[in-house]
Amino acid sequence: MKGISKKWFYEVISIISVMMIVISVVLIAIIYRSYYRSVETTLSSYSGNLITSYFSLRDSETPENFNQSAREFIENFTGADKMEAWVIDKTGKVIVSSSGFEVEQTEMPDYNTASVSSDGEALWIGRTPLGEKMMAQTAMISSSGGEYAGAVRLMISLKDINLQLINISIIVALFCIIFLGLIIFVSTRFYFKTVIGPVRNVCSIAEKIAGGDLDARVEKYNDDDEIGLLCEKINDMATELESADKMKNDFISTVSHELRTPLTAIKGWGETLLQIGATDPVTSRRGMEVILDETGRLNGMVEELLDFSRMSNGRMSLNIEKIDVLAELDETVFAFRERAVREGIELSYNVPSVPVPASADASRIKQVFVNILDNAIKYNHQGGKVAVTAEIRRPRTLVITFTDNGKGISADDLPKVKEKFYKADSTVRGSGIGLAVVDEIIKLHKGEFTIDSILGEGTTVTIELPVDEIPDDEVNSNE
Repeated sequence: MKGISKKWFYEVISIISVMMIVISVVLIAIIYRSYYRSVETTLSSYSGNLITSYFSLRDSETPENFNQSAREFIENFTGADKMEAWVIDKTGKVIVSSSGFEVEQTEMPDYNTASVSSDGEALWIGRTPLGEKMMAQTAMISSSGGEYAGAVRLMISLKDINLQLINISIIVALFCIIFLGLIIFVSTRFYFKTVIGPVRNVCSIAEKIAGGDLDARVEKYNDDDEIGLLCEKINDMATELESADKMKNDFISTVSHELRTPLTAIKGWGETLLQIGATDPVTSRRGMEVILDETGRLNGMVEELLDFSRMSNGRMSLNIEKIDVLAELDETVFAFRERAVREGIELSYNVPSVPVPASADASRIKQVFVNILDNAIKYNHQGGKVAVTAEIRRPRTLVITFTDNGKGISADDLPKVKEKFYKADSTVRGSGIGLAVVDEIIKLHKGEFTIDSILGEGTTVTIELPVDEIPDDEVNSNE
């Protein structure tokens, strides 16, 4: 065993073992106590009324009477098969025994205790000089003068009882061992089948996934528990990684293509300009314009990649200042008008003619407008329309809407368009991270960014930004 199996064995089985040992010890102690109490009860039953029925105060006044009572007690003693009885005189000498043999002088701790106790009785458990364990009870016999005339000592050997107790202890111990073995056997089989096996399978699959095998999946686990949930999550993770890997590869391919196009144009025009020199000013100017345009395009792509890197690392920051949001929108729309005309797309613009102040990052807000308008035109067609509108809503919210009648987005692709690397249409240029950057910028400004679209009909993008409060008279005068 190793790993979690070893930990489970040493922690769980050790706890069960300790509990069973404690329970066994307590059980055996209770049994021992019960057996010994039964012996005490047996001794007490013979030392009570039975003794007083043979020894009276009158009979105990003289040694002769006491000795006569002692012989009668021993002759009529019915417990000889269970115990041995001694009658002891007031000097501490055993004058008669139920065994019929003369008793040599020996230590009698119970007699010594009973002779000085208030009730005249004492119980002793110990070993004889020969090593046999026994239980003895002494009951003192009083004379008419209130002094002790002698005593009756009853003794039971604990040899057979202790042997029974040892057998019971062995049986309890064997039962605990067998029971613990069954627990280990059943629990281990169940534990390995339901926990260790699936976990090892998950580890194996996770190792394959980490090694690049994104097609690996954990076998379906039928039980509805944490292990089943773990297997399901591992498979979901593998699916997400596979999808992310595909998007990453598509992204690399797309970015490579996007970089190659402007670089090819720059290289081509650079070689052309070297060849013609100053002989053709018109061509030279045209070439320089193309180089500048393509350089600007490359710079935009690099900035977009840098923004994506900052967003992924949580390092995208804002330079907050007071700005007029609609002024930034005006500049963006003005910059896209020429491109819209060039591509045959009608660009309409309808916003309130009042300043809308807000605490925001002007360059980031403008970047949002640029990315959205770029997509609206890029995914449109000649003769299409793009409408930009803005509305000031109470309490302090500016709602900007970008609507186009272009290609639209399918219902399957719509939830994914904000994800990094994702492109609904791979035939259109772009890195696929523009909307992910837009979403992050709007979140940093505590705004909302939503997209509604119907494939083949068009797309509506809505931006809601918190702005400073605008006096009602300004809004009403504009309306």
